[in-house]
Amino acid sequence: MHEQKLPNKDTLQRKRLLTRAAFFGLFLLAPVLNIFRYDLTETQFVLLGFPLSFNLELAWVSQSSPAEVAGQILVWFILPITLLVPLVLWIAWKWGRIYCGWLCPHFSVVETINHLMTRVTGRPTLYEALRKGRRGKVLHWAGLALVCGLIGFSWALAMLSYLLPPIPLYTDLVTGNLSFYPAMFLAVATLLFTLDFLFARHLFCKYGCAFGVVQSIAWMTNGKGRVVTFDTKRAAACRDCTNACDEACPMRLPTRSHKRAKFTCTQCLQCVSACRDVQKNNPEGSLLSWEPGEPGKQTVLIPVRQVDPSPHRQNA
Repeated sequence: MHEQKLPNKDTLQRKRLLTRAAFFGLFLLAPVLNIFRYDLTETQFVLLGFPLSFNLELAWVSQSSPAEVAGQILVWFILPITLLVPLVLWIAWKWGRIYCGWLCPHFSVVETINHLMTRVTGRPTLYEALRKGRRGKVLHWAGLALVCGLIGFSWALAMLSYLLPPIPLYTDLVTGNLSFYPAMFLAVATLLFTLDFLFARHLFCKYGCAFGVVQSIAWMTNGKGRVVTFDTKRAAACRDCTNACDEACPMRLPTRSHKRAKFTCTQCLQCVSACRDVQKNNPEGSLLSWEPGEPGKQTVLIPVRQVDPSPHRQNA
């Protein structure tokens, strides 16, 4: 017998790690490098190092007619939004929450803390751990809380650097000369982010993120949008598996169910990678795949009425 060749190691999650890390770095460094931020001290946006005033300087506005001002607003503000919003909705319509799963900094934190909490309690979320009676060690919980606090502080500082000049902000922070309001912002935001990361990170993604919900709604209106699909004809191959796909899902979704049950799927495809790993010795491969959906099979927000394709008999 010929030796069976195993498939190449799944590199899907490695690619996703690169995109997430790159975007997370961009999220942290964008204000420092003046790539994008809003300067409260100057009350204007900064884009690629240049002030973005939409060409509406006060001196020019005071000397211009209403039609000229309206034209500037149309060209520099309304038109870009008119072009950008449909593009974002089209991407979501076609691929779902792909921004969330492949780029979003918050979702990167969700996955990181899920991994750490699994190491502490054996479960990725606190609620699952408590239901299973797995409380973990106090020392491990202290370490996890410290990590969440540090990540929460870094997020609060990053958010503040989008509003205030970053270099003076960091200098004041290091030298202990931070003024009252920035200090209060850091304290409150750090607390909120820490609580979110500890207790409600994936719940926020599911129910609290407006951008995520908009992406999901756009995706659900497309019956042919890409979705994680389960090969029901080979369901028997799941017999010896311990729900690896469901366990891998950061959003805690039923990965083998229909599309409506996966409304908040972030297209991270961790379930697909988990199934590939379980079925690596199976010649037929994974039972989960990411492919265009089939309208009418519980894949759209409003169920599609099934029509019998056979022609109706006409009465003689």
